[in-house]
Amino acid sequence: MKATEVIGANGVAIPQGTRGSAGFRTYEVHQRERVGQSTEKIKPIQLVSPEFARNPYPFLDILRENYPCFRDWLSNCYWVTRYNDVTSIFTDDANFETRPKRWMLGLDNGGSNLGGEVPVLTAIANGIDGNAARLAEQAVSGFAGRGRADLAIEFAARFALELLLNLLDLPERDADRFAGHYLAMKRGVTWEPRLRQRGLEAAGELERYFEPLLERRRADPGADLVSAIATLDREDGRASARDLVVTLLELDFDTLHGTLANLWLRLLEESGRLQSVRDEPRFLKLAVLETFRHSTPVLQAMRFARHEVERFGRLIPEGGLVVCSAAAGNRDPRIFRNPDEFIVNRKDLCHREARGQYRTDGLATGITVGLGPPSKHPAIPEDRPRSAFAIARDTAVTASAVLLDALDDLQLEPGAEPYPVCRRIGEMHACWRLPVRFRKA
Repeated sequence: MKATEVIGANGVAIPQGTRGSAGFRTYEVHQRERVGQSTEKIKPIQLVSPEFARNPYPFLDILRENYPCFRDWLSNCYWVTRYNDVTSIFTDDANFETRPKRWMLGLDNGGSNLGGEVPVLTAIANGIDGNAARLAEQAVSGFAGRGRADLAIEFAARFALELLLNLLDLPERDADRFAGHYLAMKRGVTWEPRLRQRGLEAAGELERYFEPLLERRRADPGADLVSAIATLDREDGRASARDLVVTLLELDFDTLHGTLANLWLRLLEESGRLQSVRDEPRFLKLAVLETFRHSTPVLQAMRFARHEVERFGRLIPEGGLVVCSAAAGNRDPRIFRNPDEFIVNRKDLCHREARGQYRTDGLATGITVGLGPPSKHPAIPEDRPRSAFAIARDTAVTASAVLLDALDDLQLEPGAEPYPVCRRIGEMHACWRLPVRFRKA
């Protein structure tokens, strides 16, 4: 044994300089619970329970107010729940990283996310802005003559999917095939082995589907997303079908779908909210922002420590998983007054992001981890389209305005008690059924 080493209780040599005064590694000392640090108010099993999937906020309140950096031994992660703490981790790329969905799915053997390329960003922005109103009208026309509908399925889900299909300019006969594979691939980003395997299979099916389509779009490009990727000028050669599939995997349409469903759930819960939006059209944008804060569909973001780093009294090891809870941070009473109330024209929407970061047009809002961290570009950049946050916000406003104008006397179906829920732990927290009735168009 070297003179500079100490043999620990488990027989492993501990090099000098990595142990505390008691002979343990500093990391081990930080992980041990001390007097006054017990977590008797909550059990880790509750964070993966059906009750959490239905309504996570009571559990997150306990974490935020009692254990702001909670060591979850069951899921082997750290929960960070206070607004300023969440934003500090979410914007700290020097010490933490967000691993791509490709890695989480297990999609190996290459493939690049081209979503940050300016031609791709431009195709996405133009495709959404130019077709959002038309596709919203198309979705509403499908049920406007019936007098009743399910807004979660027939409006929110359908509109988001149709927007993606239009963005890709796929043949109508392929829509169902694509949608099935795409949704299976997205659900495969999970810990559940069966869903992961199905997601990998779906990614392979999409890759085979897009290979000939990419070649056709190279020969005859259009203004769609597939054409933008097919004709992308890259130093390492032409983009492949795998690149296209990886780019689609990383795109976020869940936030738009979930925001629309949750927005209309909140507006219909109280008649006064819906009436205030009708009376003051400018309130619709504020209601969307309040939905991002109060009922964010993407509850959390996973960040991984790039190296051993000390935060919030914990020494987080290299590769340590930190769960940045947007849902908890967005209801932090240190930041928002009456945080559990949905207030259409809330006056204290604000953020505490790192300096040099921008959020759309300067109107601050809550944490929306599904749309990424605050952009380093100004609200209206000169060399690229506006941020994903701004596009999602404006699209939700556009679609909701179409619905508001088309339907009169809109109200929940009598006896209906809709609510948001995660279909599985870690998935989107959204209202999946929203039955309504209205006066026929």
